[in-house]
Amino acid sequence: MEHDHSPEAIRSRLAGGPEASYLRDWIYGGIDGAVTTFAVVSGVVGAGLSSKIIVILGLANLLADGFSMAAGNYSGTRAEGDWLEHLRRVEHRHIELEPEGEREEVRQIFAGKGFEGETLQTIVEVISADRERWVRTMLTEEYGLPLEIRSPVLAALSTFSAFLVCGAVPLLSYIFPWPQSFPTAVVLTCCVFFLIGCARSRWSTDPWWKTGLETLGVGGVAAAIAYLVGFLLRNLAAA
Repeated sequence: MEHDHSPEAIRSRLAGGPEASYLRDWIYGGIDGAVTTFAVVSGVVGAGLSSKIIVILGLANLLADGFSMAAGNYSGTRAEGDWLEHLRRVEHRHIELEPEGEREEVRQIFAGKGFEGETLQTIVEVISADRERWVRTMLTEEYGLPLEIRSPVLAALSTFSAFLVCGAVPLLSYIFPWPQSFPTAVVLTCCVFFLIGCARSRWSTDPWWKTGLETLGVGGVAAAIAYLVGFLLRNLAAA
C-alpha cells in the first residue's frame, strides 16, 4: 500500500501505531460460510428433500455455525492477548531479578543482526535505559510476538459477518427459485470464492485474477468434497 514519505506524514503514521488487520478473519469466515452452506444444500438435494427443507436447514446452519465460528475466533484471539500479557509480566520480572542476564540477551540478539563494538554497546544501553522499551524489544525479538493484538470482538464480528454474507449465497437459488436451482447454487458459490480471492488481491502482490482463481480452486475443492459427501449419503439412504 502506497503512502506519503514526507517527514510529517511519517511522524504522524508512526505515532498512530500499527493498524490491526482483520482480512484473515473475513476470508476465513467467508469461505467457510459458503462451503458449509453449500454442504447443507448438497446433502439435502442428495437426499431428495424439498426446497423448503434446504432453506430451513441452510438458515439454521448460517446462524448456528456462524456464531460458533465467531465464538471460536473470539476465544482464540483473546488467548493470544492473554499470552502476550503473560509474557510481558514475565519479562518485567526477569528484568527486575536478572537485569544483567536480560542485557546479555539484548546484546546477543543485536549481535546476531550484525552490530558490534561501540554501536552494539550503545544499542544495549539505549534499550535497557527504558523499562517499557526493554520489555517491548524482548517480546518482539525473543518471542517474535506483535506488540498489538487484534480486538477479539472485531475479529469475531468479521468472521460472523463474512459467514452470513457469503454463506447466504448458495441459498439464493432456493429462496428465489430458478428452474435449475442446484446448478445455479453451484455457479453462485463458485462466484463467491472467486470474488473473495479478487478482494484479497488488494493486500497481495499477485493480480486480482490470480488470487481469484487460487481461492476459487481452494473453495471449489472443499465444495466438491461437500457434494461428494452428500452424494454418498444419498446412496447410503437408498441402500
